[in-house]
Amino acid sequence: MTQHHTSQGDINPYAGMRQVPSFTLTSTDIQEGEPLPAELYAEYAGGQNRSPQLSWSGFPKETRSFAVTCFDPDAPTGSGFWHWAVANIPLEVTELPAGAGSEAGGGLPIGAITLPNEKREPWFTGAAPPEGTGVHHYWFVVHALDVERIEVDPQATPAVMGFMMRDAVLARAILVATAEFGGAA
Repeated sequence: MTQHHTSQGDINPYAGMRQVPSFTLTSTDIQEGEPLPAELYAEYAGGQNRSPQLSWSGFPKETRSFAVTCFDPDAPTGSGFWHWAVANIPLEVTELPAGAGSEAGGGLPIGAITLPNEKREPWFTGAAPPEGTGVHHYWFVVHALDVERIEVDPQATPAVMGFMMRDAVLARAILVATAEFGGAA
């Protein structure tokens, strides 16, 4: 199997998908290629399990809604690790505050749904790379969609959400940060 290498890590999880234009994703918490702050690690790894602040702009004028995901392709699972997946973010929302992905969910707009992550929890779960697994890359992605809603079961996996929205993606904004074992200490 061919692996796609990128400056954003060893494996580009979007390399095999339909290629679309990009737009701008920024954060007051994370920077491209830089380590995640301690707050974005899982509680059991020394963090606060807090999702980062995210802002986006420059998306196509045909955009009708957004989805936000966080994926670690470097997790030692054979299939990566989904940390967060939010569907049905309204067009007028172009920023999520820090902590929007909390268990309480207060920072998400009305109508948005959070699908269960790999731990089967419907909220953001922070980084926690196992010892000896090197540097992990956390792909925070905002997907601009040409539909107002993705009709996805709220109990579905993030992979199913990706499948359901595949033909609706107009563009992607990507910000990749890193983490490694003990990084929140």
